[in-house]
Amino acid sequence: MKELSSSQIRQMYLDFFKSKGHTIEPSASLVPKDDPSLLWINSGVATMKKYFSGQVVPENPRLTSSQKSIRTNDIENVGRTARHHTLFEMLGNFSVGDYFKKEAITWAWELLTSPDWFGWDPDKLYMTVYPKDTDAKEFWEKAGVAPDHIIPMEDNFWDIGEGPSGPDSEIFYDRGESFNNLAADDPENYPGGENERYLEVWNIVFSQFNHEPDGSYKPLPRKNIDTGMGLERVVSIFQNAKTNFETDLFLPLIHKTEALSAGKTYGADKEDDISFKVIADHARAITFAIGDGALPSNEGRGYVIRRLIRRAVVNGQKLGIQGAFLDQLVPVVGEIMQSYYPDVLKQSDYIAKIVRSEEDRFGETLNGGLDLLNGLIADLKKTGGKQIAGPDAFKLYDTYGFPVELTQEYAIDQGISVDQDGFKAEMQKQKDRARNARGKQKAMGLQHDLLINVKTPSEYVGYTQLTTKSVLTELVVDDQLADEAVAGTAEAMFDTTPFYAEMGGQVADKGDIYDLEGHVVAHVTDVQHAPNGQNLHTLALVAPLKKGTRYELKVDQVFHSKVEKNHTATHLLDKALRNVFGEHTQQAGSLVEGDYLRFDFTHFGQVDPADLAKAEAIVNQQIFAELPVTTVVTDIESAKKMGAIALFSEKYGKTVRVVSAGDFVTEFCGGNHVKNTNEIGLFKITSETGVGAGVRRIEAVTSGAAYRYLNDHNNILNAVAADLKVTQIADVEGKVQALQAQVKELQQKQATLEGKLAGEQAGAVFDHVAQAGNYSLISGTVQVSKMDQLRALADTWREKALSDVLVLGAEVNGKANLIVAVSADKQKQVKAGDLIKAIAPKINGGGGGRPNLAQAGGKNPAGLPDAMTAANDWLTEQA
Repeated sequence: MKELSSSQIRQMYLDFFKSKGHTIEPSASLVPKDDPSLLWINSGVATMKKYFSGQVVPENPRLTSSQKSIRTNDIENVGRTARHHTLFEMLGNFSVGDYFKKEAITWAWELLTSPDWFGWDPDKLYMTVYPKDTDAKEFWEKAGVAPDHIIPMEDNFWDIGEGPSGPDSEIFYDRGESFNNLAADDPENYPGGENERYLEVWNIVFSQFNHEPDGSYKPLPRKNIDTGMGLERVVSIFQNAKTNFETDLFLPLIHKTEALSAGKTYGADKEDDISFKVIADHARAITFAIGDGALPSNEGRGYVIRRLIRRAVVNGQKLGIQGAFLDQLVPVVGEIMQSYYPDVLKQSDYIAKIVRSEEDRFGETLNGGLDLLNGLIADLKKTGGKQIAGPDAFKLYDTYGFPVELTQEYAIDQGISVDQDGFKAEMQKQKDRARNARGKQKAMGLQHDLLINVKTPSEYVGYTQLTTKSVLTELVVDDQLADEAVAGTAEAMFDTTPFYAEMGGQVADKGDIYDLEGHVVAHVTDVQHAPNGQNLHTLALVAPLKKGTRYELKVDQVFHSKVEKNHTATHLLDKALRNVFGEHTQQAGSLVEGDYLRFDFTHFGQVDPADLAKAEAIVNQQIFAELPVTTVVTDIESAKKMGAIALFSEKYGKTVRVVSAGDFVTEFCGGNHVKNTNEIGLFKITSETGVGAGVRRIEAVTSGAAYRYLNDHNNILNAVAADLKVTQIADVEGKVQALQAQVKELQQKQATLEGKLAGEQAGAVFDHVAQAGNYSLISGTVQVSKMDQLRALADTWREKALSDVLVLGAEVNGKANLIVAVSADKQKQVKAGDLIKAIAPKINGGGGGRPNLAQAGGKNPAGLPDAMTAANDWLTEQA
């Protein structure tokens, strides 16, 4: 076996398929673009959907990639098995309507067995095939596979619902008897069974059918090849590792964790090893996910990151690690993956900062979870219960990040079990909610071929011309190619067009189509790219259109000019934000309309208004500096040498268009722009909000829209000045400040009077001490305006040590409020939180708190007297 590093193995795979005419596709962001059916990119083929569905025709139908992927459907198995991971790399080669089974199988065998490549022993390789797929069996035999190493398997058919499907062939590597974990006669002891000896390393899918909506299978117009080889598994074979974790992809992380632990050593204890593996796996996943723009939050991708961080922290505590530590693993991940993912190491400081912030936050949450768990156990012991309920275990998992295994460990120590079935039921409900939230989008669209073979050239000339006389070359009516369109709507291609097709955030041009006599024959309502890149115009017909006829195409110049201004302003804003917040800030989406622009960017935390003002000022400085805006068409490497920055993970071809505004900003862009920044006139931010985990959105206006926005706000200020009876707008701020000071003074006086009133009432209440069983009790209702005053009365009671227990109630803004306090020497016998839960139902509410102080709110103020009686009864029963 060759001695190869993970980076050498990855590169060897890509080089092999490059030698077979494949284009190497870069690893796409883990955050899917324009695919709401996926939470994460979860395979190599997930990035190829547009090619397989026919939405886009690739420049080369042969593609290969090493795609980083995330799957979290069985996160609980990570660390407990040899090969479960949240983040992994999928090596793959793909054919989009080009080669098929013979080539895919022949090349796979060559890569695996040739001394020039992997050089594996052929006798250690086994292939499974779909029983009805006799072609695959024949090609494997012709490649050199022994017939007894080809195993028919009924489930070797890849099908995920509507879309491409077909038989597949899995490749297994025999790791030898030393890896065998089953008896010789065990029914799973074979290649393809559930065992450790025969390791699946590669799956080749022969997509040859469309799974139709009615459940039928029809032959694909173009047959495809889709393969997946797990890099981590292949590396474990080359490096003769017992599991994927004993490879150069994980061991540096494990060794770093050993150094941070309380003297723990990997390999010394089975349970400790699980924690080491969980930490190493999750550190990789969160580092890459945050590096690709996802951030911790309570929903979607952000929730996954938060959950992984918390699971890793809990396992760190099991290893005796005190305090935050995951941030120290981020640069280690960067160093391991630097050869293929250099940006991870470059962003490591930023990623580590986010991880550290989340760890610190979880430190507080973890303690709250332990309090809840201890409370649940204590309640069970009181009642003689023997099992933590499923919903309670799920709350610990979902709210506090406690894996159910951790809850179970704590419970077992106390002689208590966990309702696993109830927990699983709650987990399934959550999965169902998540699935429903993503909707019913198709995971892989049906393959459509209407325009796949339409390669009629269509030249976009809108960079220099907004009016052309062009021939209508292709016409689509009712999803069919046609020679004539009479009425309604149609789609059309022209040999040349001034209409911009929507792309890169810039909306499509609007305008009209005229006959050569000057009559309007159609309105252009939208323009999109056809599969082979032509501009496809959506038309609302005014008169009949005929293929082969010449028409005059006119873009709405006013709308186009507004879009140009907003588009150039978007580039200025992108650079301004990076100047203010740092280079880690990335564009996360944009929309360039005629009336306004919208710009999404990654940023952790709130945006300081002062920083936003700085960015706005920088943009206007570039407008007033009258910078020339130039465009250059060049190859991608030359563009990068110019310092051009790619925006929002757009896919660029061999030839790219680069736009520059003076020396201020240079970026890849295929859109339309002004010739000088002074044409923008003025730039004004109208709003800034958060739209997701770590993503902020700016909306802004330029030119005439900016003037109208400022003028409208000036009119509002004039109206406010009139209401305040000041003659100058400049005096408004001082007048408002004076009124605020006056209001504050009145509020302070009100609070003082309310405090005196509450004190007088408290005197009356505090004078009446009752005996409730073994405890002295003060209870009653008082008149206060807010909950803080009830807490202040409790503080007074505690200072004077007036009784064992205090229960006070008040009606505030039509709602009932309760507070319970227990003296320090009685908290072991009586807990405030238990008492508040017992009496809160009387006010149709609920609450909780610490053993010494608890509070509740409810909708039934009339129930306050009953709550006082219930408190007396409850304390009496405790005796």
